[in-house]
Amino acid sequence: MKKILSLLCTICLLMACSDHVETTSGDISLCQVVISLSGISDSKSGFEVQLRNTQTNSIFIEQTNAEGAATFSVTPGIYEATATKKELVGHNVYYIYNGTSGQIAVRKDMSTPVSMEMKRARTSQVVIKELYNGGCMKDDGVTFFQYDKSFILYNNGEQAVSLSNLCMGFCAPANAHATNRNYTDDGKLTYEAEGFIPCWNGVWYFPNTLTIEPYSQVVVNICGAIDNTQTVSASVNYANADYYCMYDPESGYYNTNYYPTPSALIPSSHYLKAVIMGLGNGWPFSMSSPAFVVFQTPEGTNPREYCTNSENLWYSGGDVKQVNACAKVPNEWIVDAMEVFSSDYKEGSLKRLTADIDAGYVWLTNRHGHTLYRNVDQQATEALEENAGKLVYNYQLGVDDSTDPSGIDAEASLKNGAHIIYQDTNNSTNDFHERQTCSLKE
Repeated sequence: MKKILSLLCTICLLMACSDHVETTSGDISLCQVVISLSGISDSKSGFEVQLRNTQTNSIFIEQTNAEGAATFSVTPGIYEATATKKELVGHNVYYIYNGTSGQIAVRKDMSTPVSMEMKRARTSQVVIKELYNGGCMKDDGVTFFQYDKSFILYNNGEQAVSLSNLCMGFCAPANAHATNRNYTDDGKLTYEAEGFIPCWNGVWYFPNTLTIEPYSQVVVNICGAIDNTQTVSASVNYANADYYCMYDPESGYYNTNYYPTPSALIPSSHYLKAVIMGLGNGWPFSMSSPAFVVFQTPEGTNPREYCTNSENLWYSGGDVKQVNACAKVPNEWIVDAMEVFSSDYKEGSLKRLTADIDAGYVWLTNRHGHTLYRNVDQQATEALEENAGKLVYNYQLGVDDSTDPSGIDAEASLKNGAHIIYQDTNNSTNDFHERQTCSLKE
């Protein structure tokens, strides 16, 4: 979603050294913002820095110089900044540098210096390929169906991966546009310096080791593990013996709207288990803007025991009540994560994931059967010799201007026998796009 949304933004980029720009409508005061990166051991040049006006959603892009500084000239307002860079450190092994800074107040006739600390993280072989959480319209075209959420994990490498104690959670607050009391006065998340992500309400986990073959996927149903198309034609059919599902009424998540008895085709060995820290009888996974986290507890650390240990709990907003209870998930446990913002709330949405986990966000228009789909790493995918003649191009399934910049139709290519390598920069803005339909519908 790297774009300039107005003529004013273009003028700002072209005249980055000006204090004022004369226009036909009068003088527009431009203010200088200098973003300086820290925490980088190697070259500081060539980092892409994005500055977004949180009120207008206008986005500006600059590259850092040799000193690690990027300079912008923008109108007064409230901004947020992100920076990212990916570097190869070995065969198919990458490190990602990411940084974020929120609530940057740019005032008239003032220069605004911003120091942004960069965090480095190693990319994982297992990635979130797709997240379908926004629901769809019922056949009457008026009412909305939301009990059919799911996600897909994908092995992005050439070796099989076996994962034990694999867990799923989401960060507090549940919606990006909800009141977030987890920010300090200087615009930093209160837990950023502590090296964990707070997973709210409850955590789901695979009770057995999960093995994913190379360039293969695993479908996990969040709720409604049945053939939903029998009642809502735009929905998804999860009656598949290969699928997994979140179903554990004994945990306390017993709401039958969320968890009808799964399809008989899904074996009980594919049922995930849950542990609840908070309140409620259904996992309140957002239909609009979740901060989704996939993590793995270390060998010998049982997910249930960890999440029920009071020493591992943290309370969103600082109010020690069960309704605010979260499990502290150390950053080094996180396999993959993605931040989602709702297209209905383009003003006021705040990040919950720290920069080393996900430096960006992806927009979602819910209630229309749309899904969030990971972009293809074009260079890596085209470099695979076995993909000769198998890749399908002219991808057309993006929503409006949100599409896969590679132009590769990943699903059509997979069906054609190709191996897809998906992009993973730990920045959802770069890595995902909004897709018209869930791939499970095709």
